[in-house]
Amino acid sequence: MHERIRDVVASIPRGTVATYGDVAAVAGASTPRLVGRVLSEDGADLPWHRVLRASGVPAPHLVHRQLELLRAEGVLADGQRIDLGTYRWQPGRPDLT
Repeated sequence: MHERIRDVVASIPRGTVATYGDVAAVAGASTPRLVGRVLSEDGADLPWHRVLRASGVPAPHLVHRQLELLRAEGVLADGQRIDLGTYRWQPGRPDLT
């Protein structure tokens, strides 16, 4: 499951985001928390910044760095929230970039 989660996160296209729940669903993980654990323990080489909470808000301890990295990819926040309706990645749908 660990590698499947890593593969899904690696496949999120530049300029899009997914929620922890989205990644869990695609990977077949039992819970979004597992996605968070994999990213925190073994996600430094992945585009971890493209994974958000279901509300579209980054985790408080990551917010500034995550929004900075997303902004560099053209993903703009409204305050500290990313509009999932605009930027959410959907597997099987053409890349938004």
